[in-house]
Amino acid sequence: MKVGVPREIKAEEHRVALVPAGAERLDRQGHDVIVESGAGSGSGFADDAYRRAGAEIVPGPDAVWERAEMIMKVKEPLPDEYDRIQPGQILFTYFHFAASERLTRAVLDSGAVAVAYETVQLPNGELPLLTPMSEVAGRMAVQEGARSLEAVEGGAGLLLGGVPGVLPAEVVILGGGTVGANAARIAAGFGAHVTVLDVDLDRLRYLSETMPANVDTLHSNRHHVLEQLERVDLLVGAVLVPGAKAPNLVQREDLELMKTGSVIVDVAVDQGGCVETSRPTTHDDPTYVVNDVIHYGVANMPGAVPRTSTIALTNATLPYAEILADRGWREACAGDERLRKGLNAVEGRCTYEAVAEAFDLEFTPVEQVL
Repeated sequence: MKVGVPREIKAEEHRVALVPAGAERLDRQGHDVIVESGAGSGSGFADDAYRRAGAEIVPGPDAVWERAEMIMKVKEPLPDEYDRIQPGQILFTYFHFAASERLTRAVLDSGAVAVAYETVQLPNGELPLLTPMSEVAGRMAVQEGARSLEAVEGGAGLLLGGVPGVLPAEVVILGGGTVGANAARIAAGFGAHVTVLDVDLDRLRYLSETMPANVDTLHSNRHHVLEQLERVDLLVGAVLVPGAKAPNLVQREDLELMKTGSVIVDVAVDQGGCVETSRPTTHDDPTYVVNDVIHYGVANMPGAVPRTSTIALTNATLPYAEILADRGWREACAGDERLRKGLNAVEGRCTYEAVAEAFDLEFTPVEQVL
């Protein structure tokens, strides 16, 4: 199979979907790897490294998109890339369709086969291709939130961990999954007092047993969320509904409860956000203020640490890319339940129910397209 790796064009996105070691593995299995020149440079992988791995380097995106049977990316196709998508072409990347009707309709209209990293799912419910970036984003959420709390950034002028004689900051995390757990550990390491809210009591029990002593857990409901908003200094939105739009747990009017100069980092912003006032921002201009509360909404947070993120991501995605390249999407998804869960769009048909519901589209069960 011809596997194409274009350069990411999202603002301040420096990750790449395939490292040279991955290109070498695909090459050894008889696949042709086509990489756009400069695709890996932001992550520290030069064109020569891909050449030595057996990949072909091409000067621009057109040759990649026109020739590849499978496109591997990190972020969803942007409008400038919509016309490049080929009918029947496999697109293997993060999509987060439920957050963008325009993207969803563009991919459906293209006739491509969309296999979404974020909905590939193990039998136990884990999301193996979302996990590594959730780990990075959870850790970065506290790092970026701590910076936004500084007075020079417009924040309340708080140090997360305080100092002897001064109380630490209050960090509240909505969601105790991978993002939330990683955020909690980092915030606790800074010395903050951390409260994690989740609806899953078993998950809260696990966190209570494994987290440091300065992390408390709380069952998530409307009353408890509002109660925490009155005391929080840094709020991390870490709610995930696989493949679907994130629920708004914090409404616009709720911001009136929050302190002036407090900070919201909504990691769920790429799926619509779990705070009503969240909107996507970029690394160039990451924050904005609503009701005296600083909002951080960068939708590709791991793109700021591309070396770490690229290696972590490709460690997870390469085995699935190999299956798709070896067998083709139909045979691969028919024989692998994990990949089958990743099918979101197939040649004009929406095959992921949560996406169909989000935009009132006709839903086609995956079994019908296989």
